[in-house]
Amino acid sequence: MACANGSHILIVDDEAGILRGLSDLFGTEGFIVHAEQTLPGALRVADDYDLDIAIVDIRLKHAVSGTALLAALKERDPELPVLMITGYGSVESAVEAMHLGAADYILKPIDNSHILDKVRKHIELVRLKHDNLYLHGELREKYCASDIVTADPDMLHQLQVADRIKQSNAPVLLCGESGTGKEIMARYIHFTSNRKDRPFVCVNCAALSESLLLSELFGHEKGAFTGAFEKRLGKFELADTGTLFLDEIGDMSLEVQAKLLRVLEQSYFERLGGSRSVSVDIRIISATNKPVAQLVKEGKVRADLYYRINVVQLMLPPLRQRRTDIPLLADHFIRLYNRRYNRKVMGVSDAVMRAWMAYHWPGNVRELQNVVNQGVLLSASDQIELLGVEYPGGSSQAQPKRLFDPQRDESLQSFVKQAAGEIEKASIEQVLKESSFNQSKAAAILRMTRKTLAKKIQEYHIPR
Repeated sequence: MACANGSHILIVDDEAGILRGLSDLFGTEGFIVHAEQTLPGALRVADDYDLDIAIVDIRLKHAVSGTALLAALKERDPELPVLMITGYGSVESAVEAMHLGAADYILKPIDNSHILDKVRKHIELVRLKHDNLYLHGELREKYCASDIVTADPDMLHQLQVADRIKQSNAPVLLCGESGTGKEIMARYIHFTSNRKDRPFVCVNCAALSESLLLSELFGHEKGAFTGAFEKRLGKFELADTGTLFLDEIGDMSLEVQAKLLRVLEQSYFERLGGSRSVSVDIRIISATNKPVAQLVKEGKVRADLYYRINVVQLMLPPLRQRRTDIPLLADHFIRLYNRRYNRKVMGVSDAVMRAWMAYHWPGNVRELQNVVNQGVLLSASDQIELLGVEYPGGSSQAQPKRLFDPQRDESLQSFVKQAAGEIEKASIEQVLKESSFNQSKAAAILRMTRKTLAKKIQEYHIPR
């Protein structure tokens, strides 16, 4: 497994034979091994190296218990996973050690495959925890007080449904176009649920071939196929007790769908090339940007799998159907990128905002975020005055044909003013066309009074 390469492992046991055997085992697997027989030696290693995991015998000689070393290690690094080695007669002591902070325990006689599995899993869980802490911070940047940025009634309804079911184990199917925020909603459900401190693991089902997806989901044993040089844990195993997010589930092959259905029904699976069952407790959230019900009719998605993952369905509306959120999202992303780039952009010019309100946003919220990102970076003033999108009707209507040339006798400010005028005219023409020249309706969409709209129509010589 990749995480083993270069991982520092501390092994503490006063039996020389066990210490040597474990050192050889983990050294062969690519770990950097630190083997010690005493508490002082173990603590010197903990002080000198950034350890990834520790294995400690619960019974040590020299009047020092393994739990005492556990306490000392956890005091130095509370996030360090410590596995306790114990005999059958000391299981109660091992359970007590877990209450004191041990991550797991291993029974003697030690099974090499079993201990390798446990070590790899706990190292990967620490990595996932760190990733999730980062992503949780990213999540809080994308939401206000853990709420998705929206004032749209349809989106608020979807959030209300999510809040009602997030504490359950019910599978959720998120539907919507690309860029509408399906992964954001999945993270919202997880990080505001009772599983928030457990792993959140994502798999993009469209990005992998069938064989790679099977290995990604279920893991594989060493030698299971050509190139399987070492054992690997799958996403199901890593997501145990947490949430597994299956993005673009409609792109799974029927064979993978059958294996997935079996896991959902039985809560256990076997790694590729293996025979031992692995039990898991997982919340499944799936997502698709395709009409999954139609895929069922066409035989591309198994009906039994569809009913299994579609216990609760949330339909995320495209941005063009929640236009009132555009100013809210724009303000939110401006604050985000101001912090990221140390800029002081205060907002968006009226002309650009009117253009954004009229734009169809095929890339949805993701496209708006990208446009604001560019706007904050390229803005020459305290406002975003560059459209940043290809306006409906063709770029020739939305963008000035001539780019700014500093050699000409014009200032950047005059160029931006001219460009904004062209953008505004194109916006008004497009909205008037879509509203059948109903000026009251067009004015509402453009966020201006009917009187101002009539003045703009006259100013730009827009034909009726």
